[in-house]
Amino acid sequence: MSSIQRLFKHTFVYGLATVLPRLLTVLLTLLLTEYLPSKTAFGEVSIIFSWIILANVFLTYGIETSFFRFYSENEDKNKVISTGLLSLLGTTLVFVVFAFLGLDQIADWSGKSADYWKWVIGILAFDTLMVIPFAYMRARGKALKYAVIKMINVIISVGMTAVFLIWLQDIPGLSQFLPEDKVELYFIALMSASFVTLVVVSSIYFRRWEFDSVLWRKMLRYGFPILIAGIAFAINETFDKILLEWLLPEDSTAQVGVYTACYRVAVGMTLFATAFKLGIEPFFFSESKSENATATYAMITKMFVVLGSIALLSYTVFIDLIKRAIIAEEYWEALDIVPIVLVAYLFFGIYQTLSVWYKVTDRTSYGAYISILGAAITIGFNILLIPQIGYMASALTTCAAYGLMMVVSYLLGRKHYYIPYDVKNMLLYLGISISSTAFFFYGIRDYFGPNTWQMYATGIALATIVSLFILSREKSFIKSLLKK
Repeated sequence: MSSIQRLFKHTFVYGLATVLPRLLTVLLTLLLTEYLPSKTAFGEVSIIFSWIILANVFLTYGIETSFFRFYSENEDKNKVISTGLLSLLGTTLVFVVFAFLGLDQIADWSGKSADYWKWVIGILAFDTLMVIPFAYMRARGKALKYAVIKMINVIISVGMTAVFLIWLQDIPGLSQFLPEDKVELYFIALMSASFVTLVVVSSIYFRRWEFDSVLWRKMLRYGFPILIAGIAFAINETFDKILLEWLLPEDSTAQVGVYTACYRVAVGMTLFATAFKLGIEPFFFSESKSENATATYAMITKMFVVLGSIALLSYTVFIDLIKRAIIAEEYWEALDIVPIVLVAYLFFGIYQTLSVWYKVTDRTSYGAYISILGAAITIGFNILLIPQIGYMASALTTCAAYGLMMVVSYLLGRKHYYIPYDVKNMLLYLGISISSTAFFFYGIRDYFGPNTWQMYATGIALATIVSLFILSREKSFIKSLLKK
């Protein structure tokens, strides 16, 4: 099987592993927006999740990417596995002890109930202990196993959330042992799913352990810039919700709930970018010694841009149908942010493919610098603009941050690890797709009205024209890709 075939296979399976659970997570979002008592309650969940994402980065401190790097080139695979496992196990135990000792202080500082945080600590611990087991599956190409286990996790979390939020009062034997607060019940459901998933992947812990302190220090040194980049990325991804709560003049937590709900309507591009990342990250390292590596990397990036440009406009045309399957009607007021968030995630997906240059050349510090730049934009522009234009500022800032990160990564990559990208055509496709998306959503959709047949007819015609234009220009590229 050729390298391109392997990439397609893994990206497809990881795509299923991402898409199917996220589709269930879409149901989860619908459950939360329908059955949590208020927009404020959903806003509280969103803000706590922002802190969870930040905490996850600190708790894993770049070990996952370090694992891929050293597993691919180290003959003693067991030593790499054991060192990574023991490192995360030790730091996670320290975190759990100190977090529970400071539970009341965390609650006071965050303004969120300690009853929520005690379950969140469990979620963080279990998720951290699953990092190496899942990375091991990806490194060995066990994409199907990875997909099935991820699916089990989401089925449990969605199933338990549905039971707790909808039917708990009809199960007297169970309801008397559980709290009445639906936000707390949701976090109990998530922690239960994380625990079961950890048990499923725990066999890797029952092996011969050997901790190599020299290897560990190398992994930490390699992973430290990844940690910094991860913190910056988490700020780009989540800190807007926290800043909205802090900076909006009134009803801020409810506004965070509305913004987050509509942000999730952009799930399609998020899934596309995430599935591609999961497929290409191990692939980058495995192909780095190939004599055709740079040509292959250029082909992968162009493939992402072609597919992403078509997906952006096509997805936008059907936003008014998609929103009904994802969030309750009372949250639709922030729908204008969705095309902006879709473009942001298209930029982020391109940035991920461009990031190959600093990963395979061990210049991960550049990834940190680029992400810090994005984080600075996220914090600065949000602080400046949220008081003026509310949550629209957060969407625009996310798009600007990822766009700049994409451009800077490309410019630095040209200097340090030249890859022959087809820049001219990629920019053409992005320009046509983004301008057509804006014209459709803010022009055609407003003119004909949301969810009208005239809107859909015009949108489908526009998407078809753009898709045929791109595909016809890339006919030979697609043929060569299929041959590979």
